Amino acid sequence: MKCILSADNNWGIGLKNSLLCRIPADMKNFRLLTTGNVVIMGRRTLESFPNHKPLPDRVNIVITSRPDYTAEGAEVVHSIEEALKKSAEYAGKEIYVIGGSQIYRQLLPYCDEAIVTRIDHSYEADAFFPDLDASDEWQLTEESEENTCFDIIYTFCTYRRIKPSVQAPDPS
Repeated sequence: MKCILSADNNWGIGLKNSLLCRIPADMKNFRLLTTGNVVIMGRRTLESFPNHKPLPDRVNIVITSRPDYTAEGAEVVHSIEEALKKSAEYAGKEIYVIGGSQIYRQLLPYCDEAIVTRIDHSYEADAFFPDLDASDEWQLTEESEENTCFDIIYTFCTYRRIKPSVQAPDPS
């Protein structure tokens, strides 16, 4: 399982249920990696998408505590355990955790890789991702050259877990 996100200098990922900034190359990379695969998100992340619609050409698994919540085109589950079991049904597909902050925190122990667009700026944020640079469980293994989008400087980074991840439950 992998996390995919963009984060600023303070590991901020969002403000008021929206991304901190939009970088076309980051969006393109996200689409390229996640299309044809499985994405796991929280309800509020789904509701931040245009028209509250799931991402096309992907299996969308939405975690919510609301028992009567439905989302056309998405598989709705009500716990992390249910999300893990549901995602395990898609053998051969990559599983990407796409937010929000609570979902990232709860599923990070199951992830072996984090694909992070690091933005060289400190934004006002109310949602954060754990600081992988300060963690002894993660190591930065790949980093692109600096890129710019208008006045935004960013790099594409890959972090890999160096301590074993928690194993997801068997789907059966």
